[in-house]
Amino acid sequence: MRPTQGRTLALMQVCGGSQSFNALNQLRILGRWMRMVTIPNQSSVAKALNEFDQAGRMRPSSYYDRVVDVMEELMKFTLLLRGRADYLTDRYSERVETVEEVSSRVNQSAI
Repeated sequence: MRPTQGRTLALMQVCGGSQSFNALNQLRILGRWMRMVTIPNQSSVAKALNEFDQAGRMRPSSYYDRVVDVMEELMKFTLLLRGRADYLTDRYSERVETVEEVSSRVNQSAI
């Protein structure tokens, strides 16, 4: 079992220029590979240099609203999935016995 398995994942990025979702799409693929539950919502902040003040705090804008939306959705999915990760990440291929295990379990020396 992977340590990330069954955990929720939110995707956000900041860009120096225009928005591009290529990085987010690749991260979504990695999240699936790590068996994480990736929330449907995501955020990309274009021209990030203009979106933060001198203290490093994000200025009020539609980007800020979107970041808050993503965090709210992450929290909701995390609460919905809490306690259900074992069920959601259970796989047949990891439960099935090998030929040797079945053989050692069912073979008897005498009947």
